Amino acid sequence: MLFTGFILAMYRLGSWLPAPGVDSQTIEDYFRGQSGTVFGLLDLFSGSALSRFSIFALGVMPYITASIIMQLMTVVIPTLEQLQKEGESGYAKINQYTRYLTVVLAAAQSIGYAYLFKRQGALPIDTGRIVLIVITLTAGTVLIMWMGELITKRGIGNGISILIFASILTSAPAAVNAWINGGPMEKLFFPLIALGIVFAVVFVQEGLRKIPVQYAKRMVGRRQVAGGSTYIPLRVNMAGVIPVIFAAAIMAFPPTIGQFFPQTQGFINQHFSPSNWLYLSIEGVLIIVFTFFYTAVQFNPVDQADNLRKHGGYIPGIRPGPPTARYLDRVLTRLTLPGSLYLATVAIAPALFIRYGGFSQATGGVLGGTSVLIAVGVALDTMRQMQSQMMMRSYEGFLR
Repeated sequence: MLFTGFILAMYRLGSWLPAPGVDSQTIEDYFRGQSGTVFGLLDLFSGSALSRFSIFALGVMPYITASIIMQLMTVVIPTLEQLQKEGESGYAKINQYTRYLTVVLAAAQSIGYAYLFKRQGALPIDTGRIVLIVITLTAGTVLIMWMGELITKRGIGNGISILIFASILTSAPAAVNAWINGGPMEKLFFPLIALGIVFAVVFVQEGLRKIPVQYAKRMVGRRQVAGGSTYIPLRVNMAGVIPVIFAAAIMAFPPTIGQFFPQTQGFINQHFSPSNWLYLSIEGVLIIVFTFFYTAVQFNPVDQADNLRKHGGYIPGIRPGPPTARYLDRVLTRLTLPGSLYLATVAIAPALFIRYGGFSQATGGVLGGTSVLIAVGVALDTMRQMQSQMMMRSYEGFLR
């Protein structure tokens, strides 16, 4: 825990160290009007490091994007799919490819930011200085990726998620200050609503459908392996927070484009404000669609049925092979539908609180789907990691 705390302190320190030759005040002034845009979303995940244009301005988003791209590519590229089935060695190679892709994405994103802020007058015209800034931001992303791996290996585990968790929590002091200075309705109902949302997120995140599996006796070499019973755990929300991030990123593109094309600004402000019903409806539909899509990418019923048949397993009352695949697909579809509706509800609720409940933007943002899902999910995973490490240490001492 002390090692994890030290790495987190270094991470937050790097979020305040400005990149060389940058007019930080101009960039901060520019980001004050970026609420609801892609830049506002990226600034949230970087812990406000992007609005300060620090050496960690890119945050962990290039690594997350690279991980999602590699996960999607394993479905369409047979070589990567074969590596995924090779176990630890295959996963090590995929992780190595993910790191290389992270560097490429970080360099491309750095060049994009350098071009944008050069137009705003926050960066020098000198080409050599811009190249130095691009190298600095890319190196900062690689350093963050290394810090996350250090937390996974030597800290409490789940390193990248811990860094995202720390970035999300940086908006908490502003929300507490807004709550203290808010109106009577906000002071009364904000704690109750926040606790209710956290309880609902924990309840659904921990929800499982256990599919019973029975294994028959079989011969392995000259030995007979006894059968047994276990289960396949299917979560109500298998997609996690990814659909909410995808939907938020897509819905943030129109306001971002509107800044570069002023003639479209009026239409976008009228129909794509975060409290507009058209905006909320499109965002909810996108979350539902992405939930089904990402769940299908993560869990393949056909592969699961083939693995069960190869190892002598079967679901009681269901024939092995295609009938098992159809049964798993039907159960997964029935689970994904309420899970997708739950994600859409959590994502849309803050806008309704701001519009109809009189909540301020800061307190409503804390209740946002992305923030709550990431914070609660990482807290639950970290708690499990700590419990498992405590049990391992206890058993080691007992065995010695």
